[in-house]
Amino acid sequence: MGRPREFSDQAVVDAAMEVFWEKGYEATSTQDLCERTGLGRGSLYNAFGSKHRLYEEAIRRYAATRAEAQLELLATAGSVRERLRDLMLGVIDADLADPGRRGCLALNAATEAGGRTEGVAGLVRRQFADLEQALCRLIAIGQSTGELPAGRPPLQVARAFQSAYYGLRVLAKVTDDRNALLDVVEGAVAAL
Repeated sequence: MGRPREFSDQAVVDAAMEVFWEKGYEATSTQDLCERTGLGRGSLYNAFGSKHRLYEEAIRRYAATRAEAQLELLATAGSVRERLRDLMLGVIDADLADPGRRGCLALNAATEAGGRTEGVAGLVRRQFADLEQALCRLIAIGQSTGELPAGRPPLQVARAFQSAYYGLRVLAKVTDDRNALLDVVEGAVAAL
């Protein structure tokens, strides 16, 4: 009979998520994961099977925490334009305050070839689709109430906004120019 686990899987996944978010999949070594989680190599592999499986768990955790918080923001009360503006302003504040300029883990995973497998791509697509659906619902509400023009299909408007949102996340990784980032926000909100 094996020894009982003396660690929380969730705490390990949280710690691993931070490492993958900071370094990316390819640059993260097993040693980095061991140091951050406090586990030995054997315990790490016994619990999660592989670095890649732990990466997938980290992406799931990101979706359940960070991405879910953004969806909750969109579901709050208030004008549609203000909720969409607040979504973008929130990531500007978070990204500029982050000394490592990590950006969005899902977006990072989508663009890093080293860790991208069909499993990772599926997890990222799910996060992107969840945001797209939330944006589409919100925009449809705005169009039905007259707050937003109804000349274009809500899904088309949502996709254009989402593209600006993800572009903003990338731009915020490489610039300190808050005014440039605010211009992206105002342009995206004006295009609704």
